[in-house]
Amino acid sequence: MQDAQAPRTQDQMAGHLLVECLVEQGVTTAFGVPGESFLAVLDGFHTYHDRIRFIVNRQEGGAAFMADAQGRLTGRPGICFVTRGPGATNASIGVHTAFQDSTPMILFVGDVGSDFRDREAFQEVDYASFFGPSTKGFAKRVERVDSADRLPEYVARAFATAMNGRPGPVVLVLPEDMLTQRTAARPLARVEQAETWCSPKAMADLRAMLMEAKRPLVITGGTGWTPESALALQHFAEHWQLPVANAFRFQDLFDNSHPQYAGDIGIAVNPRLAERVRESDLVIAIGPRLGEMTTSGYTLLEAPRSRQKLVHFHAGPDELNRVYQADLTVAVSMSAAAVSLAELQAPATVPWGEWTRAAQADYRANLEPQPLAGMPSESPRGAVDMAAVIGLMQKHLPKDAVLSNGAGNFASWIHRYFRYRGLANGHRTQLAPTGGAMGYGVPAGIAANLLTGRVTLTIAGDGDFLMNGQELATAAQFRGKSIIVLLNNSMLGTIRMHQEREYPARLSGTELHNPDFCGLARAYGFAAERVTRTDDFEAALLRALEAPTGTLIEIPLEQEVITTRASLSRIRGVV
Repeated sequence: MQDAQAPRTQDQMAGHLLVECLVEQGVTTAFGVPGESFLAVLDGFHTYHDRIRFIVNRQEGGAAFMADAQGRLTGRPGICFVTRGPGATNASIGVHTAFQDSTPMILFVGDVGSDFRDREAFQEVDYASFFGPSTKGFAKRVERVDSADRLPEYVARAFATAMNGRPGPVVLVLPEDMLTQRTAARPLARVEQAETWCSPKAMADLRAMLMEAKRPLVITGGTGWTPESALALQHFAEHWQLPVANAFRFQDLFDNSHPQYAGDIGIAVNPRLAERVRESDLVIAIGPRLGEMTTSGYTLLEAPRSRQKLVHFHAGPDELNRVYQADLTVAVSMSAAAVSLAELQAPATVPWGEWTRAAQADYRANLEPQPLAGMPSESPRGAVDMAAVIGLMQKHLPKDAVLSNGAGNFASWIHRYFRYRGLANGHRTQLAPTGGAMGYGVPAGIAANLLTGRVTLTIAGDGDFLMNGQELATAAQFRGKSIIVLLNNSMLGTIRMHQEREYPARLSGTELHNPDFCGLARAYGFAAERVTRTDDFEAALLRALEAPTGTLIEIPLEQEVITTRASLSRIRGVV
């Protein structure tokens, strides 16, 4: 970055300046699908190829999911480039996921030229209407950059908006003619996340509430965490001997092997943990929005006023008291919150020691698989024991491995049985969409490997895999390596489960006719094999870990094996 008083360099195209701005912000990888509307940016990637790489995806939805994974893993905005119209609308699934998951992300959209604007030109869309804050589910901010000279200002503001408060996605619209304008503007300095701190009064009030409590419980979640803040949170829990539960699909924020870990609160929550939330007299929510999944449809904590005393820490002031009227709200960044909590003086003894030990015992008991209700006695968990499969993953995957998944009942196996290492140990290890987007796991896992070089494993369903299976081509092209464990039950399992419960034995729209998944994976350049017995999975996993390419391991799963607790027949009500 040049000094503000230094003479400007000669003019350059705005498309090149944009790439230079990304480099100044520390971006080393961007994802996307090329379009003629931002050829000048592509040319800029060529100019700066030694400092930033552009990963070419095969569909914009996959590119946006990769950018979301980038934002989760780095804490800084994931970067995605798409063209106008169909490109932007394809990418909208990733923008929605980033919004619901509070992931910092910037979507750059190449647009029609300024002289064609507002004529319904080829592929033209009103992006402010499509993505804008008024949608209450897409972007935090949508801006159109009409001046090349102001491009650095817009890029810096996009980074700040994506990271500050409740993190989320920003959309920047780039008219094609603006990107070819010449400009002497220079990049602005790297933007850092603004820190907001806890007031002494808020900490004093929290301490007073803890001193009155008998059955407190911490729920941690959301984004904005670092290894240092996660470690400070762990110190707070240890000093006060508090049980800690992770919010839905934020299972890697607190170490699952810690003696005070109580489990995760989400879909198919451990019934004992659900009851413990109801029985608690003080819930301290640090980071999560307390959305529908974490509250079991707003029943574990009743909205708008919970039976339990509620303390809510969140980086976004607008989230506080929006759904729940808490007894104490603190608008604070997670890094600052964790430091203040770690310094909160604890008494010599607390009255809830047994409560915390019981919470940990409940979690450990939930790790023990039981026969699936309704399955035959000779095969109580199916031909392939998925609990055992997850145990083998736990045994052989490196401690810093990243696990990803999309949406579907298949994910419940890994959510229940895998024990995630906490962020305090140095790394994020879980990539999973709280917004329930199918097709997330495959591109997210590939992105994790491309960005970190760490081992990544994706668990996918047959329906889920085909949403973005084309990104195996991206992995092969850019030498990404991921392991995909594909559970094939020839149906859309989650919808079938709900269908059988609401309309038993009346199938409609949930059966699938699938391709040869192993043959398909090999066509993309992946290794592939089919495992039909539990005893064969370990060797297949070890081969995948040693393979020079990515590997797909297909596991045919009986349709009866629909959840970790009950069979399809039990849900239908015939057993």
